[in-house]
Amino acid sequence: MRPLKLKISAFGPYAGFTELDLEKLGTNGIYLITGDTGAGKTTIFDAITYALYGEASGSERQPDMLRSQYADDKDDTFVELEFEFQGSVYKIRRNPEYTYTRELKNGTIKTSKKTADAEMTWPDGHITVKSRNVTQEVENLLGLDREQFSQISMIAQGDFMKLLLADTKQRQNIFREIFKTRYYQVLQDKLKTESGALS
Repeated sequence: MRPLKLKISAFGPYAGFTELDLEKLGTNGIYLITGDTGAGKTTIFDAITYALYGEASGSERQPDMLRSQYADDKDDTFVELEFEFQGSVYKIRRNPEYTYTRELKNGTIKTSKKTADAEMTWPDGHITVKSRNVTQEVENLLGLDREQFSQISMIAQGDFMKLLLADTKQRQNIFREIFKTRYYQVLQDKLKTESGALS
Protein backbone atom coordinates (compact mmCIF):
# COMPACT_ATOMS: atom_id res chain seq x y z
CA MET A 1 0.00 0.00 0.00
CA ARG A 2 1.46 3.34 -1.07
CA PRO A 3 -0.22 6.56 0.11
CA LEU A 4 -0.64 9.09 -2.70
CA LYS A 5 -2.57 12.03 -1.23
CA LEU A 6 -3.71 12.86 2.28
CA LYS A 7 -6.24 15.58 3.06
CA ILE A 8 -6.81 16.60 6.68
CA SER A 9 -9.46 19.05 7.87
CA ALA A 10 -9.91 20.23 11.48
CA PHE A 11 -8.13 17.08 12.61
CA GLY A 12 -5.78 16.87 15.61
CA PRO A 13 -3.60 20.00 15.76
CA TYR A 14 -4.54 20.90 12.15
CA ALA A 15 -7.25 23.52 12.69
CA GLY A 16 -7.82 24.23 9.01
CA PHE A 17 -7.45 22.25 5.79
CA THR A 18 -4.12 20.64 4.90
CA GLU A 19 -3.25 18.56 1.84
CA LEU A 20 -0.12 16.44 1.56
CA ASP A 21 0.92 15.27 -1.90
CA LEU A 22 2.78 12.10 -0.97
CA GLU A 23 3.37 11.20 -4.63
CA LYS A 24 6.21 13.72 -4.57
CA LEU A 25 8.11 11.32 -2.30
CA GLY A 26 8.54 8.87 -5.18
CA THR A 27 7.70 5.20 -5.55
CA ASN A 28 10.67 3.46 -3.96
CA GLY A 29 11.89 2.99 -0.43
CA ILE A 30 10.56 4.07 2.93
CA TYR A 31 8.99 7.42 3.81
CA LEU A 32 10.63 9.12 6.79
CA ILE A 33 8.62 11.84 8.52
CA THR A 34 10.78 14.04 10.73
CA GLY A 35 10.28 17.25 12.65
CA ASP A 36 10.35 18.89 16.04
CA THR A 37 8.34 17.53 18.94
CA GLY A 38 4.76 18.73 18.55
CA ALA A 39 5.11 19.44 14.82
CA GLY A 40 2.34 16.98 13.90
CA LYS A 41 4.27 13.88 12.78
CA THR A 42 2.10 11.48 14.77
CA THR A 43 -1.01 13.23 13.46
CA ILE A 44 -0.03 12.21 9.93
CA PHE A 45 0.20 8.59 11.11
CA ASP A 46 -3.11 9.00 12.92
CA ALA A 47 -4.80 10.47 9.85
CA ILE A 48 -3.69 7.64 7.53
CA THR A 49 -4.62 4.95 10.05
CA TYR A 50 -7.92 6.65 10.86
CA ALA A 51 -8.84 6.88 7.17
CA LEU A 52 -8.19 3.17 6.73
CA TYR A 53 -9.50 1.74 10.00
CA GLY A 54 -11.56 4.36 11.83
CA GLU A 55 -9.05 4.44 14.68
CA ALA A 56 -5.89 6.43 15.33
CA SER A 57 -2.47 4.78 15.13
CA GLY A 58 -2.06 4.81 18.91
CA SER A 59 -4.50 3.27 21.36
CA GLU A 60 -4.44 6.35 23.61
CA ARG A 61 -6.19 8.52 20.99
CA GLN A 62 -9.87 7.67 20.61
CA PRO A 63 -11.87 8.75 17.50
CA ASP A 64 -13.97 11.22 19.51
CA MET A 65 -10.75 13.05 20.45
CA LEU A 66 -9.66 13.66 16.85
CA ARG A 67 -11.53 16.89 16.09
CA SER A 68 -9.17 19.81 16.42
CA GLN A 69 -9.85 21.94 19.47
CA TYR A 70 -8.79 24.92 17.35
CA ALA A 71 -11.30 24.24 14.56
CA ASP A 72 -13.92 26.77 13.59
CA ASP A 73 -17.46 25.44 14.10
CA LYS A 74 -18.20 25.84 10.38
CA ASP A 75 -15.27 23.58 9.39
CA ASP A 76 -15.93 19.88 8.90
CA THR A 77 -13.56 17.37 10.47
CA PHE A 78 -12.48 14.67 8.04
CA VAL A 79 -9.57 12.75 6.63
CA GLU A 80 -9.31 11.72 2.98
CA LEU A 81 -6.68 9.26 1.82
CA GLU A 82 -5.92 8.25 -1.74
CA PHE A 83 -3.65 5.22 -1.98
CA GLU A 84 -2.33 2.69 -4.47
CA PHE A 85 -2.50 -1.02 -3.80
CA GLN A 86 -1.33 -3.64 -6.31
CA GLY A 87 -1.47 -1.14 -9.17
CA SER A 88 -4.99 0.18 -8.44
CA VAL A 89 -5.99 3.47 -6.79
CA TYR A 90 -8.50 3.66 -3.93
CA LYS A 91 -9.87 6.64 -2.01
CA ILE A 92 -11.34 6.76 1.50
CA ARG A 93 -13.00 9.72 3.19
CA ARG A 94 -13.86 9.34 6.86
CA ASN A 95 -15.04 11.62 9.64
CA PRO A 96 -15.26 11.02 13.40
CA GLU A 97 -18.30 11.78 15.50
CA TYR A 98 -18.10 15.26 16.99
CA THR A 99 -20.27 18.06 18.33
CA TYR A 100 -20.24 21.64 17.13
CA THR A 101 -22.21 24.81 17.76
CA ARG A 102 -23.68 27.29 15.34
CA GLU A 103 -25.61 30.50 15.64
CA LEU A 104 -29.12 30.51 14.18
CA LYS A 105 -30.67 33.54 12.42
CA ASN A 106 -32.58 34.46 15.57
CA GLY A 107 -29.31 34.68 17.51
CA THR A 108 -29.67 31.49 19.53
CA ILE A 109 -26.84 28.99 19.71
CA LYS A 110 -27.59 25.42 18.67
CA THR A 111 -25.38 22.43 19.45
CA SER A 112 -25.40 19.68 16.83
CA LYS A 113 -23.72 16.32 16.47
CA LYS A 114 -22.02 15.01 13.36
CA THR A 115 -22.13 11.22 13.27
CA ALA A 116 -19.09 9.15 12.29
CA ASP A 117 -19.15 8.09 8.66
CA ALA A 118 -16.92 6.73 5.89
CA GLU A 119 -16.91 6.25 2.15
CA MET A 120 -14.52 4.14 0.07
CA THR A 121 -14.23 4.63 -3.69
CA TRP A 122 -12.92 1.60 -5.55
CA PRO A 123 -10.85 1.66 -8.78
CA ASP A 124 -13.95 0.74 -10.83
CA GLY A 125 -15.90 3.67 -9.34
CA HIS A 126 -18.25 1.77 -7.04
CA ILE A 127 -18.55 3.06 -3.47
CA THR A 128 -18.72 1.32 -0.11
CA VAL A 129 -20.35 3.38 2.64
CA LYS A 130 -20.59 3.21 6.46
CA SER A 131 -17.59 3.10 8.78
CA ARG A 132 -17.95 -0.57 9.73
CA ASN A 133 -18.22 -1.69 6.08
CA VAL A 134 -15.26 0.40 4.95
CA THR A 135 -13.07 -0.91 7.77
CA GLN A 136 -13.97 -4.50 6.88
CA GLU A 137 -13.21 -3.89 3.18
CA VAL A 138 -9.83 -2.37 4.05
CA GLU A 139 -8.94 -5.36 6.24
CA ASN A 140 -9.95 -7.73 3.43
CA LEU A 141 -8.03 -5.74 0.81
CA LEU A 142 -4.79 -5.21 2.74
CA GLY A 143 -4.94 -8.42 4.76
CA LEU A 144 -4.06 -6.50 7.93
CA ASP A 145 -6.08 -5.18 10.86
CA ARG A 146 -5.30 -1.81 12.48
CA GLU A 147 -2.92 -3.22 15.05
CA GLN A 148 -0.91 -5.15 12.47
CA PHE A 149 -0.88 -2.17 10.09
CA SER A 150 0.38 0.12 12.88
CA GLN A 151 3.09 -2.35 13.80
CA ILE A 152 4.53 -2.84 10.33
CA SER A 153 3.52 0.01 8.06
CA MET A 154 3.33 3.01 10.34
CA ILE A 155 6.22 2.63 12.74
CA ALA A 156 6.17 5.69 15.00
CA GLN A 157 8.89 6.74 17.42
CA GLY A 158 9.79 3.82 19.66
CA ASP A 159 7.18 1.51 18.12
CA PHE A 160 9.72 -0.42 16.04
CA MET A 161 10.87 -1.99 19.29
CA LYS A 162 7.31 -3.27 19.89
CA LEU A 163 7.53 -5.35 16.71
CA LEU A 164 11.02 -6.56 17.58
CA LEU A 165 9.92 -7.47 21.10
CA ALA A 166 6.59 -9.04 20.10
CA ASP A 167 6.31 -12.71 20.99
CA THR A 168 7.09 -15.26 18.29
CA LYS A 169 3.46 -16.19 17.65
CA GLN A 170 2.42 -12.55 17.17
CA ARG A 171 5.35 -11.90 14.80
CA GLN A 172 4.50 -15.07 12.84
CA ASN A 173 0.90 -13.89 12.40
CA ILE A 174 2.00 -10.45 11.22
CA PHE A 175 4.54 -11.77 8.72
CA ARG A 176 2.12 -14.49 7.54
CA GLU A 177 -0.36 -11.73 6.61
CA ILE A 178 2.27 -9.55 4.96
CA PHE A 179 3.75 -12.29 2.81
CA LYS A 180 0.46 -14.14 2.23
CA THR A 181 1.77 -17.48 3.52
CA ARG A 182 -1.35 -18.54 5.45
CA TYR A 183 -2.04 -21.21 2.78
CA TYR A 184 1.29 -22.85 3.56
CA GLN A 185 0.41 -22.90 7.25
CA VAL A 186 -2.92 -24.60 6.44
CA LEU A 187 -1.08 -27.15 4.25
CA GLN A 188 1.51 -27.74 6.97
CA ASP A 189 -1.20 -28.30 9.59
CA LYS A 190 -3.07 -30.69 7.30
CA LEU A 191 0.08 -32.73 6.53
CA LYS A 192 0.89 -32.88 10.24
CA THR A 193 -2.61 -34.17 11.03
CA GLU A 194 -2.50 -36.80 8.27
CA SER A 195 1.02 -37.85 9.28
CA GLY A 196 -0.17 -38.32 12.86
CA ALA A 197 -3.10 -40.45 11.65
CA LEU A 198 -0.73 -42.75 9.71
CA SER A 199 1.55 -43.49 12.65
